[in-house]
Amino acid sequence: MLVVEEPIGVTEAAQVPQQRGDHLLDAAVRYAEERHWDVFPGTWLEAVDGAERCSCGEPACPRPGAHAPRPDWAGGATGSGAAARRLWTRQPRASVLLPTGRAFDALDVPESAGFLALARMERMDVTLGPVTRTPDRRMLFFVLPGAAAKAFELVRALGWDAAAIDLTARGEGHYIAAPPTRVGGRGAVQWARRPTHANRWLPEVEELISPLSYACARAAADARTRVP
Repeated sequence: MLVVEEPIGVTEAAQVPQQRGDHLLDAAVRYAEERHWDVFPGTWLEAVDGAERCSCGEPACPRPGAHAPRPDWAGGATGSGAAARRLWTRQPRASVLLPTGRAFDALDVPESAGFLALARMERMDVTLGPVTRTPDRRMLFFVLPGAAAKAFELVRALGWDAAAIDLTARGEGHYIAAPPTRVGGRGAVQWARRPTHANRWLPEVEELISPLSYACARAAADARTRVP
């Protein structure tokens, strides 16, 4: 049975929930030291007049507290645990962001499809890497780098259009938010499958693309039938 974990590192403040800085720092250092993933600090949430606002200052920010603070973010990513500790000590509330296209790429699917695919792949005994679950009801499956460059063609070869079934891939030049990052007003990013020693070796995109495509196509079809 898949057990969905509770959000990590969220505490209740007087008016606005705040991210625990020590948990963010610990997570960033652990990702760098234990998984050898590059990390970089993103924006964070601030309390303004009793409401959550992104530190970027944009009132209509689409990813409040969980995006890169500047366009040249890639140069600030580090795989050093000591450097990560310095960065988050300097800004303890910063979100934890992971560049894709380096240690891993990510296949991004709707949550409904992700859970369906997880159940199917567990029955098939498919090798899986870590999987995140985001507050906007998406799931991201970690795979070996290079997946983003060929995912769409692999989906097409199976008879589907990736855009039509809402399957995307994140590779070089992109990033994802890692637990316990909170996205303002929506909740925290969580692990649907936590990084462990057993899933240190990531699967190839070819190993996951068929069950993920099938699940996305089924979820898309179900969504169409619910439209009045």
